[in-house]
Amino acid sequence: MAKNFRTPLKKVRHLGSAKEGVDHFIMQRMTGLANAVLAAFLVWLVASLAGADHSAAKTLTANPFVAMGLLLLVVSGTMHMRLGMQTIIEDYVHNEGPKLAALALNTFFAILVALACVFSILKLNFGA
Repeated sequence: MAKNFRTPLKKVRHLGSAKEGVDHFIMQRMTGLANAVLAAFLVWLVASLAGADHSAAKTLTANPFVAMGLLLLVVSGTMHMRLGMQTIIEDYVHNEGPKLAALALNTFFAILVALACVFSILKLNFGA
C-alpha cells in the first residue's frame, strides 16, 4: 500500500504541482541554446559590418537569411528574457497583487521590445 506524504494543510488546500515547472525549465534551456548559436551569428554579422555605411548594412540585411537570423534572435532573446524575469518575479515578489502586476508588465514589456525590434529589422530590410 502506498504511503501518502501529503500534510493535512496540503490536503485541505488541494495545492500541488502546477505541472508547468518542467515546461518552463526546458523552454529556458532551449532559448538559451538558441541564443548561444544566434549570438555567434550576430558576432559574425557585426564583424562583417565593421566600418560599413548604412547602405552596406541595408544591402546585407536585405538578404533573407540574414533577416531571418536576426528575427530568430529577437524572438528567442525576448522569450528567454521574459522567462528569466518571470522566474525572478515568482521567486522574490511574495504578495499576490504586485506579483500579478509585475508578471503582466514583464509580458507586455517583452512583447513591446520584440515588436520594436521586428519592426526595425523589417523596415531596414524592406525600406521606408
